[in-house]
Amino acid sequence: MSSELNPIFIENLRAALGEEASGRYLQALENEPAAVSVRRNPFKMTQEEFAGHFAGLDAGQVPWCADGLYLKERPQFHLDPLVHAGAYYVQDAASMVVQQVFAELRGQQPVRVLDLCAAPGGKSTCIAAESMREGDILVSNEVIRSRATILAENMTKWGRVDVVVTNDEPRRFAGLEGYFDLLLADVPCSGEGMFRKDDGSIGQWSPDNVALCAARQRKIVAEAWPSLKTGGILIYSTCTFNRFENDGNVEWIARELGAELLRLEVAPEVLATACGLQFIPGTTRSEGLFIAVLRKTATASAVRLRPARTPARVVCNYATDAECFKVSTASGDMIKAYPAGLAAEIMALEGKLNVIRSGVAVASVKGRDLIPTAAIALSCKLAEKTFPCEMLSAGDALKYLRLEPLVFADSPKGFLLLKYEGVPLGFVKNLGSRTNNLFPSAWRIRSTEVVE
Repeated sequence: MSSELNPIFIENLRAALGEEASGRYLQALENEPAAVSVRRNPFKMTQEEFAGHFAGLDAGQVPWCADGLYLKERPQFHLDPLVHAGAYYVQDAASMVVQQVFAELRGQQPVRVLDLCAAPGGKSTCIAAESMREGDILVSNEVIRSRATILAENMTKWGRVDVVVTNDEPRRFAGLEGYFDLLLADVPCSGEGMFRKDDGSIGQWSPDNVALCAARQRKIVAEAWPSLKTGGILIYSTCTFNRFENDGNVEWIARELGAELLRLEVAPEVLATACGLQFIPGTTRSEGLFIAVLRKTATASAVRLRPARTPARVVCNYATDAECFKVSTASGDMIKAYPAGLAAEIMALEGKLNVIRSGVAVASVKGRDLIPTAAIALSCKLAEKTFPCEMLSAGDALKYLRLEPLVFADSPKGFLLLKYEGVPLGFVKNLGSRTNNLFPSAWRIRSTEVVE
């Protein structure tokens, strides 16, 4: 594989990483398979349950993420109901460092966070873990609509209601001047750090593409920069190695936009560069990742948000510890729940941005009936005791996720909450001799494989 590498790439690699680290990377690219790692959702599984679920596959904890676990081999994740329930996330270990960085930088007060290039949701779910506290708001954005839909699905499954998913260009956030305390820009890059996982990208690499990526990265950060408050934190990351997209761009941000560099310490095996940290295959058990942190010194005024119109407040016992409102949508009336005390602010963001998910859709209104949604089943705000529950085997859980028929003749009629290994999967409406499956058809598993 290394024989396919562009000589200019190797030259840039050695300039950025040095002879020893670049040599280890080239050897890993040739001879070592990519590591497999997963990260626990602390709101849905305990450490003991997580370890038990992966018993026999455990290959050690990720050093910089207490919720991260290496696996000895890659299981069939698409056949594990828990991944569809948002109980854990499959993610490269290097990217998990965002959880530690956010926890160390966030401070004690409630914070407003923008994940600017968020799809499919790995780094957003890192932030939306235990280090995200009551009163915080995360805006998770993706500019490409199809990828934004995947992002919304993954964030819904993760279960936090203090997350707003948007589908906007970076420049749209300039209208929220000084609003965000922390801006995460995991910018599109030349992907040099992912060559081991995607060897097809090796042939697509060129110096021109590196230059194009570096310019686009500067544009993305510059357009969203006004939304970061003075003293706010920028976390800048790529999955590449070269100096142009990494240290060079960080220096440009500090010089041209107005920021000071902050130093990170993660683990001794992570290489410190002039401006940040570099995860390198062969040196770390991960793919390639560059990350740097800056504090904004440039002056920014602060926007004041006002909701245009507040919907009617309602009472709904499907959600707990939240504010519920009845809102009208294209498909009819819907009850939505927002974090207590944050409803007005999130509704104001809905008026400023192209929001495709916010709070949690709790139930659709059908006459006098409230039909519970998959979103509330997967939410951390689910009032579980409201519904009778059925525990599913792995086989029946996969039938449910494939929208195949299930029968619960001995269970109460009405809405049943289905669980797998104690984690909610979704609802059915039990009619006795049959059930109506309420799992979203867009999310269903299409594989016909079975669990052995």
